[in-house]
Order: sequence, then structure tokens, then C-alpha cells
Amino acid sequence: MNTGTEPVTLTRKGDTSTMEKLHNYINGKLVAPQSGKYFDNYQPATGKVYSLIPDSGAADVQLAVDAANAAFPAWANTPAEKRAKIIMRIAALIERDLERLAKAESKDNGKPVELARRVDIPRAVSNFEFFATAVMHYASESHAMEDSAINYTLRQPIGVVGCISPWNLPLYLFTWKIAPALAAGNCVVAKPSEVTPMTAFLLSELCIEAGLPAGVLNIVHGTGPGAGQAIVEHPEIKAISFTGGTKTGAGIARTAAPMFKKLSLELGGKNPNIIFADCDFDQALKITMQSSFANQGQICLCGSRIFVERPIYEKFRDAFVAKTKELKPGNPGDEKTRLGAVVSQSHMEKILSYIDLAQQEGGKILAGGKRVMLDGEFSEGWYIEPTIIEGLAFDCRTNQEEIFGPVVSIMPFDTEEEALNMANSTSYGLAAIVWTQHLTRAHRVASKLQSGIVWINCWLLRDLRTPFGGVKQSGVGREGGFNALNFFTEAKNVCIKL
Repeated sequence: MNTGTEPVTLTRKGDTSTMEKLHNYINGKLVAPQSGKYFDNYQPATGKVYSLIPDSGAADVQLAVDAANAAFPAWANTPAEKRAKIIMRIAALIERDLERLAKAESKDNGKPVELARRVDIPRAVSNFEFFATAVMHYASESHAMEDSAINYTLRQPIGVVGCISPWNLPLYLFTWKIAPALAAGNCVVAKPSEVTPMTAFLLSELCIEAGLPAGVLNIVHGTGPGAGQAIVEHPEIKAISFTGGTKTGAGIARTAAPMFKKLSLELGGKNPNIIFADCDFDQALKITMQSSFANQGQICLCGSRIFVERPIYEKFRDAFVAKTKELKPGNPGDEKTRLGAVVSQSHMEKILSYIDLAQQEGGKILAGGKRVMLDGEFSEGWYIEPTIIEGLAFDCRTNQEEIFGPVVSIMPFDTEEEALNMANSTSYGLAAIVWTQHLTRAHRVASKLQSGIVWINCWLLRDLRTPFGGVKQSGVGREGGFNALNFFTEAKNVCIKL
């Protein structure tokens, strides 16, 4: 199989090394960027460059759009069953290469290889499998007007769509967008994050091997202002599905909305984790460790604000601190590591700046709070201790702004109303977690939380059929299940008079 990579000799600070050069995937082929330019891709665990990313721009996006437009009529008219079989082949190849992809994801992102093997890559398989089968059961509506007419709804693919995904769950979220778009009969111009491009590139190879027709999926690497903006503003790309930061999402909306593009924006979160005194204490503690620090806290669904009912506050706080102090950052490639490196130096510096801000705002560091320096080849990697902060006001900046790292705040509450007020106080509304054995309270609190997703006595338990997305500044629209297929199709009503 053509790997599409080349050894490139670089001289950097007197050090000559061989680098892997990634390529774009356009019109069924792996190609160099039109500019001939590349930029560095860093390994978070070591802080060193290990590959080169195409520095693509408008010219590359135009090639991708041309290829997608040429492929669209045939792909849209391909029976859903045949499209599904091709997509299922891609899923099978990802599953076959699970170990290779998990190691690549860990190296590129800094997450523990165990996490990538257990969650990220299997979920990419599930995304393709789910939407390949979902499109086979995707039904339209009909409405009879007594004896006068029948209305029925056609769901037709949009055409060429743009999918832009983030760096925290690279292949997982890349496929979450691509799979429904392809299953619905669209052709795609996609851009993975320039911070974590490797598994999207490896996906290109698998698509070629699977026999995906040329131009149906095109993957353009590059920066947000370069390749990303060119995708968003291209007049022939009719819909944009984006996951990432709220500020970037706002910029996309400013460009795309006046062009009347369909928009799906899954943005930031500052999620509350509300723990009532009647909770299953051990289970709440165990899952709170995960919801606080999984993927180094770099999941938009992490519960970064922990509210604990006062009767169990001290007991829970002390147990949580003790567990957190046992969690040590380490080499992501080590099978025993459960907390890896954060994704970049700039992101590490941002997280550390928020820890400093929290102390200025009166917060007390109960655990962590510092950068970790490992030994040997990992001595320049980007590691941060898992951090717990107490004593902050619920409406301070640390508790209102998204940090997106292994940093949580913890505070007591006395009443349900107080907990809801604090939980709903931010401009975000993506997810929330509630721990209680009281059935009525669980339903009541869930209904009053300003959040697109509420987990009760669990976290990150995902049914792919359910709507996924947030309210307020956490996004616009819903992904998942038939919601995704609805987004990637246009509804057409046909009325026939009897």
C-alpha cells in the first residue's frame, strides 16, 4: 500500500534527523500541498518535532472542492446499501489497524496509549459502523390531508460539505462528522486539527485501500486561518460541521451565516458535577476522577466544576484529593500510564496561567498545580499535575472560563436551588453530571439544568442514537443519530393532489 510519506532530512539547531512528511488526500490520491510548504508537528510527550504537516490553503481547498463536486452526482445516486458497504469496509480496516492507530494517536496527542486503544480508535470504528447501518433505516415522513392530498418528505444529500474537527479526540471526532456526511450521500472536504493530524492522514490510506471512490472524501491539512478559513468561506461548500473552541465557532458563524450555509457548531463547555449527599459515594468518587482528568481534562464533556452537598463535602473532598495525588503524569506510551501530556506547549502555558489566576482569586491548591518534568527523552514534554482548587467564588473567572486541562474546582452547597444557580451561572451549557439516589430530585434537577446533555449517576455513557450538543455558547445544532443525517440532508416536501 502507498503510505504517502517521505523521509525528509531537516537541520534544526545543528541536529539532522529524518522526518515523516504527511500529504493531503484529494481526489483519491495522496498529494503534496500546492505551496510546497510544510510546518512542524510536535510530539507532546517529548516536546520535539517528529513529522511535517502540509501548509495548505485556498488552492488546495479548491482542488478538493473540484474533486468533491465531480464525485457528488455518482455518490449521491449510489444506493444507500452500497454506500454502507464501502463505509463498513473502512470501519473494518480501522479495526484491523487498531494498535497502529492507537499508538499514532498517543504519540500525536499525548494521551495514554491505553486510552486511545480502549476509547478513541474503537469509537472511530463505531462511528462508521453506526452511520453505515443508520442510513439503511433512515425513513421519511408522509402526511395525508384526508381525501385531498398526500404530502411526503424527501431527504436528499446537500452536496459538498465541510467538516472541521478538534485536537482532543482526533480520529474519534473526525469520523463522528465524516461518517454521517458520507452515509447521507454527500461528498466531504475535511480538515483535522493541525495540532494532531496523524490519524486523519492514516485514515486517508485506509480509504484508498477500502476503495472509496475518488473525490468522495478529501482531507486537507493546514492551519485554521489557512485551510480552515478557505473551507468555511468557499461558496460551493454548502454546510459546515465544526467542533472546537467557542471563539473560533463565533468566527465561523460570522463568515458562514451571511452565506446561508447550514451550520453545526459543537463548542466549549464548563460543565458542573453536582454531588448530593445521598449519592453512591464510592461510585461518585470513582467516576469523578474520570470526569475530571480523563484525557488530561481535555474533553469538552469533563466536569470541571465540582459542587458537593455540605454534609459530605469534607469527606468527599479529602478522598478526592487523596486519589488525585496518586495519579501521576507519565510517558503516554507506557501501558501503565493513565495521565499523559497535554497537547502543546502553548496549551500547557494557558493551563498554568489559569492555575496562577485561581490563586490570585483566592483559591487554595489542594493537589497538583505545577508542571511535571519527567526524566530522559521526556524531560521536555508538556506534563501538568492533576489539580484541585478550593475556596473560589462560583462566579470568578476560573469558574466561568474554559480551561480545558487537568484542573477542577471544588466547593460546597447547601440547597438544590443553590447548586442549580451555580451550575447554570456560566455562558456555557454543554453537559452536566448529577449524583443522587433520589429519583424525583434526579428528574427535577435534570430538567432545570441549562445543558444539552445530563448524566445522572454516570459520565460519558454515550448512545450514538441520542442528540449531542449544547445550549448557550456551547453550540448550535445537534449531532448524533438521525439528527446528524438530518443535518447532512435537505428536506423537500412533495404534495400530490388526489
